[in-house]
Amino acid sequence: MIYKKNSAEWHFQQILKLLGEDTNREGLIETPKRFIKFYKEFLNPPKYNFTTFNGEGYDDMIVQSNIPFYSLCEHHIAPFTGAATIAYIPNDKIVGLSKLARTLETFSRRLQNQERITRQVADYLQKELKPKGVAVIVKAKHLCMEMRGVRKHDTFTTTSCMLGIFFDNLNTRNELLNLID
Repeated sequence: MIYKKNSAEWHFQQILKLLGEDTNREGLIETPKRFIKFYKEFLNPPKYNFTTFNGEGYDDMIVQSNIPFYSLCEHHIAPFTGAATIAYIPNDKIVGLSKLARTLETFSRRLQNQERITRQVADYLQKELKPKGVAVIVKAKHLCMEMRGVRKHDTFTTTSCMLGIFFDNLNTRNELLNLID
C-alpha cells in the first residue's frame, strides 16, 4: 500500500521497514492504517457529562471496585491493564455511578503511567465533588515488564491515592480496605 508521504501511516510503515518487515506482505499491507486508527481511537476517549445529584444527606462511603481499564505505558508504548477501586464519602453531592468508571477511562486512555492515573482520578473527583474524602486504588499488569526487560509475568503493581478523610483518618481507610478485601 502506498501511503501519503509524511502521513502518520507512512511513518509507521517506515518503522516496520526499519525493523526488517516486508510491508508488502499480505498481513502487513494495511497494518499502518489500522495501527494509526487504533491509536487515534484509543487516545481519544469519549467525552461525558459528569452528572452529580443532591446527596440528600447521604454521607457514608460509596465504593465501586473492580473497574477494568486499559492504558499505554508512556515509556514503552506497551499496554498495561488492570482494575481500580474508587471510593468517596459525599459532602453534599453524589455522582452518577457510571461516571466513576468513565473518569477512570478518561485518564487511562492516554500515554500514561499508573501513578499518574491514580492521582489524576482522585484529584478530578475531589475537585468536582468536593467530598469529605476520595480514595483510588489501581492494580495493574504491565506488558513492558512482562515482555521485555525483567520479563516477569503475573506481577501486579498497586498504587493508591487517599485524599481528605481517607488520608487523615486511619479508621476510614481501614473500613475501605476491609470492604474491598
